Amino acid sequence: MEPSFEQRVSSRGRSRLQAVCLLFGLWAVVSPTWAAEVIVAVAANFTAPMKEIAAAFERETGHKVSLSFGSTGNFRTQIVNGAPFQVFLAADDETPAALERDGYAVLGTRFTHAVGKLVLWSPTLVVDDQGKILETGEFAHLAVANPKLAPYGKAAMQVLQKRGLAARLEPKIVWGESITQTYQFVVSGAAELGFVALSQVYEGGKIKGSAWLVPQEDYDPIRQDAVLLVRGKDEPAARELLAYLQREPARSIIRRYGYSFE
Repeated sequence: MEPSFEQRVSSRGRSRLQAVCLLFGLWAVVSPTWAAEVIVAVAANFTAPMKEIAAAFERETGHKVSLSFGSTGNFRTQIVNGAPFQVFLAADDETPAALERDGYAVLGTRFTHAVGKLVLWSPTLVVDDQGKILETGEFAHLAVANPKLAPYGKAAMQVLQKRGLAARLEPKIVWGESITQTYQFVVSGAAELGFVALSQVYEGGKIKGSAWLVPQEDYDPIRQDAVLLVRGKDEPAARELLAYLQREPARSIIRRYGYSFE
C-alpha cells in the first residue's frame, strides 16, 4: 500500500531530523569544543612579541589567551596573594624559580623563553656607541626601571655601578614601575634618555632613535623564564601555550624583536 501524505511528510521530517543530528554529531567531533581560556602574566618588556604569539596560538588552537602586562616583581606578589594566573612569563629566571620553590609553580615546567638585551636609548639626543653620554651628564633626566621590581632596572643599575656613576646620576634618575613605564617616560620627554629593553625600540631589524646596545659583560644575563603556575596545572591549554612558546613560529617572532635564546 502506498504511504499516505501524512506518513510521507512524517518520514521526511524524521529524515531531516536524522540529518541534522548527524551533522551536529560531526560538528561536535571536529569543532573546538575543548577550547579554553589561558590566563597569562607577562613581563612588560615582552608585550609586543607576546601579543603576536597569543594571536597565532589562538588561530591555531582555538583557545583564548588573556594577557596581563606588568613588572615581574608585582606579578610575584599578585601570584602569591592568589591572582588567577595560570602561566607566568617573567623578565628573569630568579622569580619563577622562587615560585617553584615556594609551591606556587609546577616543578619541571620552567624554561627560558627569551634572553633580553639592555639598551640606553633616546629619541632626541645622540647616544654614542660607548655610552659616554652617561659620563658627560649632558641630560636632565635618566629613566630607569625600579630594580626591586624589574630585572631590566636591576641590569641598568649594574651598568651604572660598574662605571662608578650610580651615586652621581641618582639625582637625575626617574624611576619607572615597569620597563613599559620607563620607556614611556623617554617617549613623553619626562626623561631625555633611559635604559630600556631592546625589544621596545627594535623595529624592522634596526633600532629606532639613537641607542647604545650595552655590552653583555656589563650586566648579568637577562634570562627570561616561563613557568606553569599551580592554577594552570590541570589546564591542558596552559601546557599547550608553554609548548607553543618553544616552537616555531613563536621563536621566530621572539627573534624578530631582538631577543636571543642563550
